[in-house]
Amino acid sequence: MKSVLITGANRGIGAGIARVFAREGWHVTITSTSGQDGSNIVGELRNLGVEADILPLDVREEESILQLFQQLDDRGIVLDALVNNAGITGPKTRLIDLSAETLREVCDVNLVGSILCAREAVKRMSTQNGGKGGAIVNISSTGTHLGNPNQWVHYAATKGGIDIFTRGLSREVATEGIRVNAVSPGLTLTDPAFVDAIQERLISLGSEIPMARAGSVEEIGEVVEFLCNERSSYVTGVVIPVAGGR
Repeated sequence: MKSVLITGANRGIGAGIARVFAREGWHVTITSTSGQDGSNIVGELRNLGVEADILPLDVREEESILQLFQQLDDRGIVLDALVNNAGITGPKTRLIDLSAETLREVCDVNLVGSILCAREAVKRMSTQNGGKGGAIVNISSTGTHLGNPNQWVHYAATKGGIDIFTRGLSREVATEGIRVNAVSPGLTLTDPAFVDAIQERLISLGSEIPMARAGSVEEIGEVVEFLCNERSSYVTGVVIPVAGGR
């Protein structure tokens, strides 16, 4: 059974990604920060007939990342794939009102944490270190194209960093059996409670989304899982928009 680690997957896009992997028969390990319950999604995954676990992770802290990967080692879990999904936008704000504290937290979660998780995965996956290879998929954003002005330019900047990191790391480890790609979700219905807000956002975007609808978390997950399995064995260094043509 292939094994995947998906960070920040106790809800939203991460949970949708986890469901797709479970349906495809993967052993799924998800993470959540301290105090965020993920038992419901774990139970759902197990009901699909696969092994599923949840482990604590604060991607802002290197020590927490090291402890997570040590736990995987101790349990004998050898990763075939890592999905760097954990991320935050921070409060909606224009740059002139952005605090340094918010900026640092968004950078730590979205960029630094993802890079450090990838570092630990590469150490274990690399064929040069005796590993069997693997795949890393980073979750980016279509905000990298537009910059998210007047709301989240700081968030878009971190995701732009993720795109560059994806391309660079893919070249660095291409001969070590590791493929590195990214997926950029567009407007996505992450939670049924947000249906009205998503519909309002869809109306405000008008013709910017050619398919004229929001995506589902499972539609994101299908592309992520594809990038982690053998059907994409010659694909690395790409950033794939899953955004209805936007």
